[in-house]
Amino acid sequence: MDRPLTGLRILEFAGIGPGPFCGMLLADMGADVVRIDRPGVVPQGVGAITGRGRRSVALDLKKEGDRETALALIGKADALFEGFRPGVMERMGLGPDVALAQNPALVYGRMTGWGQSGPLASAAGHDLNYIALTGALHAMGRPDSPPSPPLNLVGDYGGGALFLAFGLVAGLLRARGTGQGQVIDAAMTDGSALLTALFHDLMAAGMWQDKRGTNFLDGAAPFYDTYECADGEFIAIGAIEPQFYSLLLEKVGLAGDPDFANQMDTKKWPLMKQRMAAIFRQKTREHWTSVMEGTDVCFAPVLSMSEAPHHPHNKARETFISVNGGVQPTAAPRFRDVPNAPTKPAPHPGEHTQEVLREWGV
Repeated sequence: MDRPLTGLRILEFAGIGPGPFCGMLLADMGADVVRIDRPGVVPQGVGAITGRGRRSVALDLKKEGDRETALALIGKADALFEGFRPGVMERMGLGPDVALAQNPALVYGRMTGWGQSGPLASAAGHDLNYIALTGALHAMGRPDSPPSPPLNLVGDYGGGALFLAFGLVAGLLRARGTGQGQVIDAAMTDGSALLTALFHDLMAAGMWQDKRGTNFLDGAAPFYDTYECADGEFIAIGAIEPQFYSLLLEKVGLAGDPDFANQMDTKKWPLMKQRMAAIFRQKTREHWTSVMEGTDVCFAPVLSMSEAPHHPHNKARETFISVNGGVQPTAAPRFRDVPNAPTKPAPHPGEHTQEVLREWGV
């Protein structure tokens, strides 16, 4: 059975961060994603995984002839996306107005940190800066420590690539029904702000303090945190619901202990956590896994990226696969009766130039 996006032609103008990740997502779902690379230049930070699934056409967009070729490809595409600073595509003669004049049904995705407008639109930045501006970074970490950078998962990928991919697919659905294209302004500040929606709800209800490390989902609660074990490894506990909390107390020998009678007594949380931490430090991660994994405690061992592919659950679902001797996470989400493995390996710059031009009739 075909993948969900099979038959769609999408141009990716080579970039870094969320752009390549978005291209990978679309290619994993079956779209014919063609990356426009500079001749002889390997895209920075794009490897075998984030570069998988698409083909590459090498064009020097500073040359008039290659710009004309790019514009001809745009005329054949269903969508394109780029991750340059505002104005760069316009200066190359490939901005949205020119592209939509060439192809009125085109969906034109623009990925930036600050967005296409606003006082910071032209400034440089990275994931950490974007999530700092939206309040997301402030909420992460311990109360007595600086905010903890959450890798670049929240801005680049959660607030950036995923929203860009969602916007492109939404635009493609609209174009399919109306024949009208669209320009998508996907800003990592907008996306990461939207990811905090739940916490704004909780603050409005008086259930969340705008203070790091004091709430039930940010590590302050004894029933929702990570704990060190006797072997120096860690486990993760997420026993929020009362029935799960009761089972946790039973598993660690604290059932009926008066200090733990009121789960949401925030004044007792420091004492509760101290006592629970002492218990977990008495046994190894393997021991606690044997006691709690698969139960309703809401438990998982904290695995390293090297360990994760070998866990029985991940192996059973083939969450990680081996490609050319290397390990990589497979495509997500899954569709019934649709292949789940990546479509093709990462291309070399310009590897498919003649092939794509011929197929696309350019």
